[in-house]
Amino acid sequence: MDVLTAARQRIARIFTDFPNVYVSFSGGKDSGVLLELAANEARARGRRLGVLIVDLEAQYQLTEDYLRLMLKRHADVIDAYWVALPLNLRNAVSAFEPQWMCWEPGKEDAWVRPRPEEAIGDEVYFDFFERGMEFEDFVPKFGDWYAQQNGGRMTACLVGIRTQESLNRYRTIASTRKTRHDGLAWTTMITARTFNAYPIYDWRVEDIWIFNGRDNVPYNVVYDRMHQAGLTLHQMRLCQPYGDDQKRGLWLYQLIEPHTWGKVAARVQGAEFGARTAREVGNVSGRIKVTKPDTITWEQFAQNLLESMPPQTGEHFRIKIAVFIRWHQKNNGYTDGVIPDDGPFDKQTPSWKRIVKMMLSYDYWCKEFSMAPPKNKNSYEAYKKRMQIKRQEWGLRGTV
Repeated sequence: MDVLTAARQRIARIFTDFPNVYVSFSGGKDSGVLLELAANEARARGRRLGVLIVDLEAQYQLTEDYLRLMLKRHADVIDAYWVALPLNLRNAVSAFEPQWMCWEPGKEDAWVRPRPEEAIGDEVYFDFFERGMEFEDFVPKFGDWYAQQNGGRMTACLVGIRTQESLNRYRTIASTRKTRHDGLAWTTMITARTFNAYPIYDWRVEDIWIFNGRDNVPYNVVYDRMHQAGLTLHQMRLCQPYGDDQKRGLWLYQLIEPHTWGKVAARVQGAEFGARTAREVGNVSGRIKVTKPDTITWEQFAQNLLESMPPQTGEHFRIKIAVFIRWHQKNNGYTDGVIPDDGPFDKQTPSWKRIVKMMLSYDYWCKEFSMAPPKNKNSYEAYKKRMQIKRQEWGLRGTV
């Protein structure tokens, strides 16, 4: 069976099993194909299809144009929720502004784009919304809200992720710990009445473009501009530009939409520097090579980096480093809290060199150390208070 037939069968299964179905649509190539397939299935069944667009402000005007094109194309079967609300997002190009708020009230003059007329900008529209929510907190709560608005019945969100893109996306499908719908590996339970479904998880990037070409389906023409800029099919990504991985593509704004680039560079601290570094040396994250002065140790280098950071950012990393050292105390026998100064970059061996690499790459949530971002702002504040006490108990308060 080819992947297109398989995807159509999976989408049909979701429509059969779930009274409520909506698509998470970002304006990218994968979610665009998924929206096309899901809308066709909804039309054939005489069903309605929800569409969630979380607009993160700092995106190409071409993407906004494509969003409108697809909503108009399938207007007969879809109910669109174009959300443009003040959410907190990662800013991986500045230690002074580690987070930024899209559509922040009072900063309208600095917004990268005007808020689309169709978008939901009223902060009381959703009863669960709080200004400054994390994106990861908003999305599952929207799913529950959508289910409630539609009779409280079981709801499926179709998500256009492909395992070819990253190991984390492969894990989303392959995990045996998650709760699945009827044992289907390409589904994941999110809340008691909502599931995510990934019907195109086994597509290659080439399959996306074959489908668009053979079926003459509209796509975001920003990908044409990326191709002209020299990117391969596998390098083309669309998302908010200041994230940990996305910052490597900041320089593309200057080529693709120069009129947007000025706003993107001015919107958050560090954007222009990050774009220039990525373009000139290809190593905005310090991941290619890590060096230090010969006159100091890696631990001293780490302490110097911490001292050079703004107090709030430095304290954030001190907490993460303490958790890292404590874990190796308990699991790898470093009972005195002393870890090697130098060592290999592997998961089993702790070292101050690894800590320096993590900070130079500005891995804010320390994914390198298998840590994860908090669920929301409130949980992070509670976490920081708890860690203040724990560091005293562990005897690591003075170490980091």
